[in-house]
Amino acid sequence: MGTEVRRPRTDAEDNRDRILAAALLVFTAEGSSAPVREVARRARVGVATVYRHFPTKQALFDAAFTEDMTLCTAIVQEGLAAPDPWQGLALAVKRLVTTHGGADPRVAAVHAHLARSAAFAPAREQAVRDLRELIRRAKESGALREDVGLDDVVLTMQAGRGIRAASPAAQAAATRRLAELILQSFRAVPRTSPSSAPGQPASGRGVRTP
Repeated sequence: MGTEVRRPRTDAEDNRDRILAAALLVFTAEGSSAPVREVARRARVGVATVYRHFPTKQALFDAAFTEDMTLCTAIVQEGLAAPDPWQGLALAVKRLVTTHGGADPRVAAVHAHLARSAAFAPAREQAVRDLRELIRRAKESGALREDVGLDDVVLTMQAGRGIRAASPAAQAAATRRLAELILQSFRAVPRTSPSSAPGQPASGRGVRTP
């Protein structure tokens, strides 16, 4: 059998990877208005090098967040693959809320930018179709209330972005708790939350109140 020979990476490929990693960090931390020169500084390349790989700031932004949009699509498709319609919907909603939770307005600005980007239109449309199918299946199974729709799922994701907590761990726990409580309200026959025994509210430790 022949042995596959791996082609050495070029400096241009290494630069591109560093630029994308830096762009993801910068745009997430500072929002979509962050300057390209800051991306170049973090990637340890010149601004001209950034523009050789990505002719516009929008192209750089889209490339940096392709993986984020791919994750969203994969989450919804994983829900569709679940044998139980309710479990599939619950899985998708919880993962979408926890993935996109957080109150940082800069992160919210990035999400808004992603929502407007034409580059992600096909992926967004596919995710919406898949979410609608998840909702339809859950209703058909009798597990989901008839009056719950796609707008309610979107509202749940938006609610997750309003959570403030003292640490990333506390924020993740609070976001999961929020998703569980909202999913209870979605059920045709609500069930007791798995996170807390009846009559025992979840601890608010680490969650900041306005």
